[in-house]
Amino acid sequence: MDALLAVRARGITKCFGDVVALDGVDLDVARGRIHGLVGPNGAGKTTLLGLLLGLSVADSGSVEILGTPVGRASHAPDGIAGFVDGPGLYPSLTARQNLAALAALRAAGERMPRIDDVLDQVGLTDVADDRTRGFSLGMRQRLGLAAALLTRPRLLVLDEPSNGLDPAGKKHVHGVLTRLAQEGTGIVLSSHRMDDVESLCSDVTILATGRVVFSGPLNKLAAENRELHYRLRTCDPRAARRMAADTAGVRIADDCDTDQDTDVLVVAARADALDELVAALVRSGIALRELAPVISPLEAAFLALTDQQEAGP
Repeated sequence: MDALLAVRARGITKCFGDVVALDGVDLDVARGRIHGLVGPNGAGKTTLLGLLLGLSVADSGSVEILGTPVGRASHAPDGIAGFVDGPGLYPSLTARQNLAALAALRAAGERMPRIDDVLDQVGLTDVADDRTRGFSLGMRQRLGLAAALLTRPRLLVLDEPSNGLDPAGKKHVHGVLTRLAQEGTGIVLSSHRMDDVESLCSDVTILATGRVVFSGPLNKLAAENRELHYRLRTCDPRAARRMAADTAGVRIADDCDTDQDTDVLVVAARADALDELVAALVRSGIALRELAPVISPLEAAFLALTDQQEAGP
């Protein structure tokens, strides 16, 4: 296995009866990078995460994790941590007691300073002695991450880690994941939140109906070759509209919802045509106060690729 890869999967197939959950899936996850896994409901994301965590085995194909081939037994090599479908917690125990119990089950011998450290990393120090039955979804997610950090993982596998997080919790989690990647941990992160994937991930795999429809660096989905809708707010909306109509490759998207804001012009354009429009506005002395995609490039690519796959030949 490539020493720079935390995961190398080739031709992974997994069926449940007549249902093909994964159909010849390839996946490379680099050490020290955060790899996003996205797809519609039923695309096979949870099944793939479960295979990586050793919760099940593939029907065919090969998987190597942290340099170790994964055999037919349902067991993952040491160095992996994470959760699928939310972390399992003891509701009658406190956050600190949950982590101590988990450390004891793993015979990890973790001392209280280590438990307190991971609680602090995920922002749960103030509720460390509260019973988890009263925890919100976001607090449970953060505690699940703290449990994974106890083992000092070299591969971290997370299913919707931002579910239920408030802004403070999201900041804590993003900071922890970014630091872990900088320290060399490979991270696989499944999420429906495109903003999280875009802000955290350097690579992304898009699944649809059990198949990979894209896998590679996130910047390859920047949609420079794909038309996107953009919101423009300028100091002179009427002049901007005229210039947009006169710019080759730009069309005014009057059918797009702009919250009835007449100061906002929505145009559809590829990146090179949009550059021409912006340059023309600047040359004409028209101040550009806002320029943003109506939906993100990742979301646009996701919709285009998954719709195409689900539509079939």
